[in-house]
Amino acid sequence: MPIDYLTCSVILLITSVLQTELLSAEEMQINNSIYNAGNRVQLFVDQDLVSSFKNVSFNLHEGVKHPDNPLLKAEEPFEGWKLQIYGTVLFDKEEDIFKMWYFSDATDEFPHFSTHYATSTDGIHWKKPLVGTVKAKSGAKHNAVLNGYLLASVMKDNQESNPAKRYKMICWRQKPAHGAHLMVSPDGLNWTQVNEKPFCRSSDVITGHYDPYRKEYIAFPKLVTNNRGHIRRCFGLSTSKNFSDWTPSRPIFKADARDDYGAMGRIESARHLLDVEDDQKLVRTEFYGISAYPHESCTIAFPWIFTINNNARYGNHEGPMEVQFASSRDLTRWDRSFRKPIIPRGKKGEWDEGIQIGASTAFEYGDEIRLYYSGANYTHGTPCLYREKNTGRKTKYTCNIGLVSWKKDRFVSVDANENGGVLTTVPIKFSGKHLYLNAKTFKQGSIYVDVLDASGNRIPDVPRMSFTGDDIRGKVQFTSGNSEGFSSLQDKLISLKFHLKNCELYSYGFHD
Repeated sequence: MPIDYLTCSVILLITSVLQTELLSAEEMQINNSIYNAGNRVQLFVDQDLVSSFKNVSFNLHEGVKHPDNPLLKAEEPFEGWKLQIYGTVLFDKEEDIFKMWYFSDATDEFPHFSTHYATSTDGIHWKKPLVGTVKAKSGAKHNAVLNGYLLASVMKDNQESNPAKRYKMICWRQKPAHGAHLMVSPDGLNWTQVNEKPFCRSSDVITGHYDPYRKEYIAFPKLVTNNRGHIRRCFGLSTSKNFSDWTPSRPIFKADARDDYGAMGRIESARHLLDVEDDQKLVRTEFYGISAYPHESCTIAFPWIFTINNNARYGNHEGPMEVQFASSRDLTRWDRSFRKPIIPRGKKGEWDEGIQIGASTAFEYGDEIRLYYSGANYTHGTPCLYREKNTGRKTKYTCNIGLVSWKKDRFVSVDANENGGVLTTVPIKFSGKHLYLNAKTFKQGSIYVDVLDASGNRIPDVPRMSFTGDDIRGKVQFTSGNSEGFSSLQDKLISLKFHLKNCELYSYGFHD
């Protein structure tokens, strides 16, 4: 875990308070009152597109941990005693291989921390090829590709005309001078820093990605601010269209009262791991980092929730961390209806019971969404993080890397029981000849869809549609007549009225 000293936080707080928060171009525009769904899949991760509902519930679905977890452990002499994802996993389609950039603790070989490289043919069984491109102190071979840089948010840019910039990285420079920096590489192994000064204001944790739908680079820098009576870690946003010119960091993620009211529950679940007793004046919730998944209709975020029960004995804070869920359509206003783990918390005695931290991005592979994460069986203030001798490093305490996944887009579902329920969307425009659902029906379950006009009346020329089964992209069938009336409604305002019974509805979309 990188240095996170309070003195640094105070300095950054002053900077944060003095800097004016700038509105993005999107915020300055008048919002369009008509939502054009186009042919994009629409998730139910928020209720922005829901006009009304009755006898249904919205439920968050935890990811499924891989049974072989943890997939990577600290087993090499150049890796130290623990591994953290603090980086990226991507699937390289051109080379048909998974690539991982991960982080290890400071070692004699790499005293400023190091970023390492691993590969896999299936994303489950990993190799650590000795392709290290930085010099180890002893001269031994290794797999480290950066020394003194961590939190490697790596993107492969196949549209880049300069082969030397094929790979791009947003990272934190741990060695002096500290800060958020940009790197480029021809192969993901040999990296060059491209900016002399930090490209945005940040404090020791920053993640980022390229959003192919927004066509811009996104960075989530850690900031600190005075919030609800405490100096807290929060997160900001900085964006770029060209990877060179970035907007100033501005806060977008701050803990609120609901976060703090849930703090004691999270603390109690980790009580057996905590190194110090609670101090009710210091108990609070903070954001430690953000993983992201750019979706075609919104951005999914997996914020790392840090729950503080007291100051630790080594000038930091004590408490557990878990990964939660958020979504946004503009990267400014975030829906956080579900304040519970999206990655199941490890049970007592398991490898990930104390801390969970996600990779910089989740990604689609086949019909699933994968998020790699690191898990530890200690908390943020445990002595093993701050001194080596007699603290249980690599014997009692470990930190490793695992995998959690979801079926495609199955993060949040609209559920109805055997008594049935109804959900109606707001008026939307669409393009596409057919309606598809990501849904699952159970025994004697069904989904019927009526098409309404903007005033809420059923359009008589469009027959009712139906769906049964379990499909991530199931075509909805007309119960009678033909679909010509439906096709003629493209680019006109309609609402969809879902009649749900004994089922889970995750998303809908219009496609040819």
